[in-house]
Amino acid sequence: MKETLTPGISYEHKFVVPLSKTVPALYPESPEFLAMPEVFATGYLVGLLEWSCIKAINPHIEWPVEQTVGTRIDVSHEAATPPGLEITVSVELIKVEGRELVFSVEAHDGVDLISRGEHQRFIINKEQFDAKMIEKTKKYLDAQLSIGSD
Repeated sequence: MKETLTPGISYEHKFVVPLSKTVPALYPESPEFLAMPEVFATGYLVGLLEWSCIKAINPHIEWPVEQTVGTRIDVSHEAATPPGLEITVSVELIKVEGRELVFSVEAHDGVDLISRGEHQRFIINKEQFDAKMIEKTKKYLDAQLSIGSD
């Protein structure tokens, strides 16, 4: 972390909603999702909010050695957005406690406020995190092999 990582950092990110980010595209394996309206999916909204927070703080951490992962999201999805509209996301870092970061987030589609709330991220060391995930995968595969041999 750099000394510049302090509350008050803000960032604005713009994104035009493509058809590939609508509800049916979220889980194309699901007949239920395929039958739903072609509007910006909440799952993609969450990702867009995360992306905006990442963009806000990357200049203030030792990217790419340090990265952040989302640990909590508490946001509304207040209005539907059809493809073609541009979403503007505004984020502000409101709290830094060690490696824990809390952001205030808001998104508007040019017509309606579509989201607001808070998002928490945690700073990780990418190499150490990847090593933990490899170990976790190994434990899972070992457990699956022992189940299969019973």
